[in-house]
Amino acid sequence: MIGIIDYGMGNLHSVASACAYLNLPALISSDPNELAQCDKLILPGVGAFGDMEKILRETGLGTWLKNQVRTNKIPLLGICLGMQALFEKSYEFGEYEGLGFLEGEVTCMEPVRFHDQEKEIVLPVPQIGWNKLHTSTSFPIYGTIEADPYVYFDHSYLAAKWNPADLVAYAQYGPYTVPAVVMKENVMGCQFHPEKSGVTGLRILEWFGKEFCS
Repeated sequence: MIGIIDYGMGNLHSVASACAYLNLPALISSDPNELAQCDKLILPGVGAFGDMEKILRETGLGTWLKNQVRTNKIPLLGICLGMQALFEKSYEFGEYEGLGFLEGEVTCMEPVRFHDQEKEIVLPVPQIGWNKLHTSTSFPIYGTIEADPYVYFDHSYLAAKWNPADLVAYAQYGPYTVPAVVMKENVMGCQFHPEKSGVTGLRILEWFGKEFCS
């Protein structure tokens, strides 16, 4: 059973629908007693890092989650804001402490202006839409997904100062190298939305549910 953590900020039902499509048993809950019965956990997220940090801290879900992941070794997938929560801190409208499962910090992306064939182009932030995913051969499903597939992003912050050993896939957005899939031991993160990323996204979600740390 996969526990989808409900802390009031996330595409809970789209993630749950994707799990149902893949025949992955899942439940949505904010109750640690219910979530503790699950073999794997998903931390989704849409919104501001500071709001998320406050909710996780005040509800005790953050402390509970650290114990589940670090002590009980429960596999965890963070999606979008949920992936950013995996790092040590964020500088989104202030400075906030992350869960600290991965090295690195979350920083702001700025709009970029450049010229192409005498035409000025503005690369907007947030990055919303499909972008190419460059996967490393260290990704266990490297050979079972399409080469350089496109996946769906929606974000204006990205992880920086990450450990290269944790990176298994990235996307290039103008000058920004966006960590797209990170993994360390029983922790995995996707900056994009696998539940909205077609065949490739569903394959990644399926691999997490059926094979990651199994």
